[in-house]
Amino acid sequence: MVTVKPDDDKLYSVATIQKITDKNAPVHVYIEGDGRAFNARGRATSNPTPHATFMRDMAANDKSSNVVYIARPCQFIMDEKCTKTDWTDGRFSKAMVDSIASAIKTIAKNRPVILIGYSGGAMISGLVIQNYPDINTKQWITIAGVLNHSDWTKHFGDTPLKHSLNLNTLPRISQVHYIAENDKTVPNELSRKWIGNNELHVIQNAAHDTIPIINLEFIR
Repeated sequence: MVTVKPDDDKLYSVATIQKITDKNAPVHVYIEGDGRAFNARGRATSNPTPHATFMRDMAANDKSSNVVYIARPCQFIMDEKCTKTDWTDGRFSKAMVDSIASAIKTIAKNRPVILIGYSGGAMISGLVIQNYPDINTKQWITIAGVLNHSDWTKHFGDTPLKHSLNLNTLPRISQVHYIAENDKTVPNELSRKWIGNNELHVIQNAAHDTIPIINLEFIR
């Protein structure tokens, strides 16, 4: 893994895996989900690094010239600024979004970018698009994505993510959304509400944590 350190000391270092072989081709950026934010008892963990390898496997399966896997702040490397807020009610905070955006800018430079976000990483990627129009994002792809955390926490009766930014409307760019047919973590009814008339594809016989490696033939 390569650690991307921001110039701004208010931002967080981010762990990445990078394959950059063409200075002109688009960069496919895979953004990790929330990881192991809570344990089986619903308590915040001391380390949100994901045990599952789904997004790393997705990136490894991508044969494009430029592919980048980006972990969320505090995953794999525990920045000295990290606190449990950063993977609980502040998981979509401005600092989290700004840190991911900073890493994308450092790696992609002026190349076109395709953002691919899984679970909570879908929210992060959408917020990057919303807040950083200077990043040349050409397409947005989500997989089992949380796209409005207020709706999501209300649906389950959970505590609101009071330190997080939210997506109130989806960015107006080319986008494709994959949902898992048996997803209990991000229920299909919420996904359909959020996605509306945008391009949606149902992954049959899959749950949130058992999604197979997808051939993203819709990448443009």
